Amino acid sequence: MLNQFCPWYDYKSQVILIPRGLYMKIVAGIDTGTQSSKVVCYDMDQHEVLFTTSSPHRLTSRDDGSREQDASWWIEAIVSCFGRIPPEIRKNIVAMGVSGQQHGFVPVSGDGGVLYPVKLWCDTSTANECDLLMERAGGRRKVLEETGNYVMPGYTASKILWFKEHHPRLYASLAHILLPHDYINWWLTDAYTMEYGDASGTGLLDVSSRTWYAPLLSAIDGSRNVQELFPRLVNAGKPAGTVCSRAAKALGIAEGILVSCGGGDNMMGAIGSGTVSHGCLTMSLGTSGTLFGASDTPVLDPKGRLAAFCSSTGSWLPLLCTMNCTVASERTRNLFDLSVKEFDRLAATAPVGCEGVVMLPYFNGERTPNYPRGEGTLIGLSPTNMTVANISRAAMESAIFGMKLGLDAFLELGFSPRVLRVTGGGANSAFWRQMAADVCGLPVDVPKIGEAAAFGAALQALWTLDGSCGSSRSIEDIVQEHVEMDAGCSCKPDGTATRMYEKAYLRWKNYVDAMAPLFG
Repeated sequence: MLNQFCPWYDYKSQVILIPRGLYMKIVAGIDTGTQSSKVVCYDMDQHEVLFTTSSPHRLTSRDDGSREQDASWWIEAIVSCFGRIPPEIRKNIVAMGVSGQQHGFVPVSGDGGVLYPVKLWCDTSTANECDLLMERAGGRRKVLEETGNYVMPGYTASKILWFKEHHPRLYASLAHILLPHDYINWWLTDAYTMEYGDASGTGLLDVSSRTWYAPLLSAIDGSRNVQELFPRLVNAGKPAGTVCSRAAKALGIAEGILVSCGGGDNMMGAIGSGTVSHGCLTMSLGTSGTLFGASDTPVLDPKGRLAAFCSSTGSWLPLLCTMNCTVASERTRNLFDLSVKEFDRLAATAPVGCEGVVMLPYFNGERTPNYPRGEGTLIGLSPTNMTVANISRAAMESAIFGMKLGLDAFLELGFSPRVLRVTGGGANSAFWRQMAADVCGLPVDVPKIGEAAAFGAALQALWTLDGSCGSSRSIEDIVQEHVEMDAGCSCKPDGTATRMYEKAYLRWKNYVDAMAPLFG
């Protein structure tokens, strides 16, 4: 239900009536990721980002694979971001959308308190629970065939079982199972909601029918109706609610502002990069690496390489995710005490294939391939090839080769992309963009607005606001009008380099496959 204090909500017609002169001003997108929260304020009339700001998060890591954050850190970061936004911008925000890191488990009590630190997408400490859940539900193959996904360590499902087994008293107080963006939506609106894109990332949704999968819910707890712990599911384009008085005061914005349903960071990144029409493909080079495409129908990978997710626009978003992307380059860069530009320049001096030096960048374990016990590994060193340049380039190549695993799956399943849209921190590197084009054999485009997830959340808010005012504009219409590519960052594959990378990729993949007994 929309917030009772919304001054523009007509309860009889159940639409939001925006006063003349207020509509078509500023939409805000919030993106709460692993490393930071970001806010983008976008002028709908001028097609211009007016203000962008961010605030960092802490991360708790343990040797057992645990990666956790306190949900309160996200709220503190968001409040800090809004405190830096000029008042004249804040007062003209008419709608908001929230993007959040996928899969995190936020256990909430009946009074809205968070019962335990949030286990994140990159937490691999629940690998045993994944196996147990699938065994209880009838086996790995049955779960894949009937839901579209294996239960992977990154997903939410195993985290819930882990919480039940390790903290039974806290589990007994569990009233709401939320994902990170759901929790932020609740803080903004006082309403408990979830949408289908992020819900599919729990591992508990049958993505074809868009319904909760009972055998896995029972596998978590056979004596409790786990489905009742999830909030109501909101359709794409519909609001989660409106900004409550508590959040309005904390952020310095108007009470009653519309909040869209939001979604996971990949789903919002798809909107922000323009990947909402069938056949589009986006590669995100961030802390994690993702490769995802828009599809009108579910894309089910019988080998389980691609996650068969729903989108946050009403369609589907087949997706490859690796847990280690810029992680590899950042750790290598810090090891050699190099700046980002120095690192790029040095890596570019090494040849394609790094003279046989290969990195497996599994510093956080890995999701694709499913190596929860994976470790960062250097292979193929000799007295002559063990150079800083080769190791640096191997770190960068390993991230793109990980994406190539996903592209291979897309091609096998009949998905024929025409172009790659590259986003994330890695998109700022011309060297890395060219490497992506050469390895994948596809032209690369880069959106002008780099914060794709936050921008996507803002555009989803615009779409929802339009719909609440009676407009029939589709999300494709919104994207076509507002998402532009940066012509100066586009690049095309070099045929000679592509052929050289084919050999290097095959060598890298052979090493990946050989590590299965150790890392799987």
